[in-house]
Amino acid sequence: MSACVIVGGAEIKKYDEIKKYLSADDFYIFCDCGLNHLEKLGVKADLIVGDFDSHKKPDTDIETIVLPCEKDDTDTVFAIKEAIKRGYKNFILIGVVGGRFDHTLGNISILMMLENQGLKGKIIDDFSEMEIVSQATVFVEDKFAYFSLLNISGEAEGVTIKNAKYPLENAEIKSDYPIGVSNEVIKGKTAEISVKNGQLLLIKIRQEAKG
Repeated sequence: MSACVIVGGAEIKKYDEIKKYLSADDFYIFCDCGLNHLEKLGVKADLIVGDFDSHKKPDTDIETIVLPCEKDDTDTVFAIKEAIKRGYKNFILIGVVGGRFDHTLGNISILMMLENQGLKGKIIDDFSEMEIVSQATVFVEDKFAYFSLLNISGEAEGVTIKNAKYPLENAEIKSDYPIGVSNEVIKGKTAEISVKNGQLLLIKIRQEAKG
């Protein structure tokens, strides 16, 4: 199934890594200065949205929605809502973490917004994948160097982690203690993560950042 790819303006260095997650069949929405990534991603923009406070409004035949500078929705949130109206249920967000930390946290909250509507979303950056784990089992392959489970929405109960260096069984993870940071999949196995009540942010680390 094709995904809707939302491209923000945060820094991307490892374009080859990001492109592994993309398909020619995906629907691409570029948000404002996310257009800076267009050429290096090597994809075609299907929709452009933004208030164009950080990028000149492009002179193009591509469908473009111009937003006011003062608004409740960020450009990225507007793009998500517009894609939902158009029937998309699976989302990949790139260029949305790094730089301004407030925008990073706001974009991570989009994953929760999607999950709460029964939709699926992932954030992909140069080093990791992020997604929400709630009432379903999620798998982490041993190709990932590490994975972390963080509570960003209150409390999570009935947390079980199997086939990992630090397993859990029917545990509770609270937002005031990061017990789920930096776990590892047992080599040759696939970790299984489930949550009975609540939501956790799963971050799968492909490789560590250096420098």
